[in-house]
Amino acid sequence: MPPVHLRSVLVADPEGKLRMEAFFGTDLQATPEQILPWVVMRWSVEVTCEEGRAHLGRETQRQWSDKAMARTTPVLLALFSLVTVLALKLGHEGHIAVPVTAWYHTGEPTFSDCLALVRRYLWRARYVVHSAPEAECMPFP
Repeated sequence: MPPVHLRSVLVADPEGKLRMEAFFGTDLQATPEQILPWVVMRWSVEVTCEEGRAHLGRETQRQWSDKAMARTTPVLLALFSLVTVLALKLGHEGHIAVPVTAWYHTGEPTFSDCLALVRRYLWRARYVVHSAPEAECMPFP
């Protein structure tokens, strides 16, 4: 295959606290000011794919055959979308509770949060529905 021409953008922290990063694009006419927002927009897609790998078992193509990827990836991404839509429906007034810990603060729910909400709902519908409305207490001798 012929080589692909790339436009590269090298980003450096003037204070030297952050490491240098290189970003690439195939549009040779694009300016660095155009390429960097494209990278930021792509970030949410990459996070979505990584969460799909972590929680749905979707892997990268190098570990699957092309036919397997063509069969499974669309279904897994549809499942990913379905869980997200269900979580939005189940959230109170469209808001999904985000657990907060001392070491991790985020204002937006992740796929893990959506999956946990849908799991709780499904488990509750499956197992709690058959519980007695009142607690049954039996004194032990």
